[in-house]
Formats: sequence, C-alpha cells, structure tokens
Amino acid sequence: MVRVPMTVGGAEALRKELDNLKGVVRPRITAAIAEARAHGDLKENAEYHAAREQQSFAEGRIQEIEGKLSNAQIIDISKMPQTGKVIFGVTVDIENVGNGETKTYQIVGDDEADLKIGKISVNSPIARGLIGKEEGDTVVIQTPAGKVEYEIAEVRYE
Repeated sequence: MVRVPMTVGGAEALRKELDNLKGVVRPRITAAIAEARAHGDLKENAEYHAAREQQSFAEGRIQEIEGKLSNAQIIDISKMPQTGKVIFGVTVDIENVGNGETKTYQIVGDDEADLKIGKISVNSPIARGLIGKEEGDTVVIQTPAGKVEYEIAEVRYE
C-alpha cells in the first residue's frame, strides 16, 4: 500500500465531507427512493431513477474518500522542527528574480491542491524545485513559459 501525504487540514476537510455524505446526503437519498417507490411503476418513474443515480454517486464518493483517508499519511507541519527548509506542508513566499513578483504557495498533497487558493501539489514542478531548499536560496524552475528564477523569501510552518 502506497502512503499518500496529506496535511491535517486536508484530512479534516475529507472527514467533514464524509460525515456529511453519511449523515445527511445518504439518508436524504434513501428517503427520496422510498418516496419514489411509493408512486408505483418503477420502469417509468423519473424520480426513482434520479434518486438511484444520486445514491450511486454518493456511495462512490464515500468509498473514494474512505480509500483516500485509509492511504493517507497525515503530516502535522506544526509539530515539525522549524529549520527554514521547504518541506511538505509549509507555506512559502517566492519572489521572481526577473520581475520582482511575489507569490505565496502552500505545498500540499495531490488531492488538496488548488492553485486558486495558493495550494500546490507536492508533485508539481514548482514544489519539486523548492523542496529541500532554504530561505534565501535561489532556484530555477522549468515552467510552461520557460525557466524562471525564484528566490525563497520566507518559509512558514503554519
């Protein structure tokens, strides 16, 4: 079994979604199926088929989340020694040496990555280029636009 790194926040978000699916969505769908069955003929009962489709989707998502959580290696960055090195879970400010533009990223697991909110996958080119480096280091990262040189301005263990 391959362990997949995940932050504490990412694991908590998955647990919250799982609790909602099991405690709210699943009972609601079960009630909708029971109500649709009461209408009679199931062959031409659109409500019944829609509820069964929702049930299938919800059960699939429940299994997916349970699988992710069972394979997760939850890493609590707040308990790690703060060495100034870029490791999984840290938030890092990087400055483009060429144009002075600063970006902030948190390095997270694949399932948690969302560039819109500044979370990048540990397997992304930027994260792979930053891992193991320290504040003040300069790194060259291959991007779709070409090679870009960044300076690591700050590493936060939050």
